[in-house]
Amino acid sequence: MNKKISLGATITLMIMAAAVTFSITMIYYMDVFNGKVYNLKERETMYSKLSELDRIVRANYVGNIDEDALDEALADGYVAGTGDKYARYFTPEEYESYMIDLEGRIVGIGISAQQDPSGYILINEVYADSPAAIVGLQAGDFIIKVDELDVNAETYQQAADAIRGEEGSKVNITYRRDSEDTTIEVTRRKVDIPTVFSRMIDSNIGYVQITEFNESTATQFSKQVDELIGQGAQALVFDVRNNGGGTLNSVTKMLDKLLPEGDIVSAEYKDGTVEVLAKSDADEITLPMVVLTNEKTASAAELFTQALRDYGKAKSVGSTTYGKGTMQTVKKLNDGSAVNITIARYLPPNGVCYDGEGIKPDYEVELTADMEANFENLDETTDPQLKKALEVVIGSMRGEGIEPDSQNSQAAEESGTESSEQSAEEQSTAA
Repeated sequence: MNKKISLGATITLMIMAAAVTFSITMIYYMDVFNGKVYNLKERETMYSKLSELDRIVRANYVGNIDEDALDEALADGYVAGTGDKYARYFTPEEYESYMIDLEGRIVGIGISAQQDPSGYILINEVYADSPAAIVGLQAGDFIIKVDELDVNAETYQQAADAIRGEEGSKVNITYRRDSEDTTIEVTRRKVDIPTVFSRMIDSNIGYVQITEFNESTATQFSKQVDELIGQGAQALVFDVRNNGGGTLNSVTKMLDKLLPEGDIVSAEYKDGTVEVLAKSDADEITLPMVVLTNEKTASAAELFTQALRDYGKAKSVGSTTYGKGTMQTVKKLNDGSAVNITIARYLPPNGVCYDGEGIKPDYEVELTADMEANFENLDETTDPQLKKALEVVIGSMRGEGIEPDSQNSQAAEESGTESSEQSAEEQSTAA
């Protein structure tokens, strides 16, 4: 297993949202949003002010107004002015990319990459069974030309975008390996972006790292957990550190595999109405479990953590999570643009929302700044959080309880550090 949480400053092809959103795209929630618009009088006041402003600018501004740019700026400004820190306006192009990211599936050649200092596309990883793997591309190769486009610092993003395309279409890739340049033809197809990475530790503990919750994550998760159990895993450690969240559909499918029968998550709307959104059936995995968290564990990753704790299925180790307990829905507009807006708070099985507070771990273990900077290279011998997780889960396997930190034993009842929007400090690439 290769850890794929990159902590360097890489260039993204996935255009991931800076503020992590917990997106629910069901029609029902769109209708809920529609019912919560401003009343007529408030809208008339707003439009009157905009109309007056428009008249003044058009009568006095010396330059030329780009009407399309003005429309986009008005829409973006309106959403920003709502005070919803997770709200976002998408142009048609941004909306298309956003939905691709949520799906967790791209049409491309199946690589993770970043911009090299020379401007070339440096391949970090070739996804298994992908078109890139089939033609022999390798991690460490430099892509220097895409079709007829030379790759450099100015054309990097254009070249990266050109690697993607319609399923079944072909792209010529010129790559450099050991100072030798080679051109190959690659056929694009749909490729699932790997978001689950697993391995065995000490022959009887399954380690599962989940980097995000997109629509392909649940399938990857189920397959790899089953494989670990088949290899003899007697306990499971789930690592959701640096996991910014994803979709409700994905995380509830994964929790259904782990939890006994009961509620998984509910929504609390503006009017106080509470609705159960997802339930688990009676099938469950009964192995001892531990969840690793940190301050970048957010949204769906927090629900994953808290639901396992609420059912007594797992303890958590690490540091207090980000604290995002709200749900967003994406509403597409007539011109193909879209708005993502908060419609409810979500409640884990115990009904306690931790929005703005985060989840304090049962066992608090911090990493040093050097460890954080070198996170992707840590393992069970050098990672104190993972070491503690193994200690806890081994104790559970032996029937030996390890006393949790007393001040952290009740999740979400004490306030953690409230954060502003998460930034895309580092981002991996996919094409």
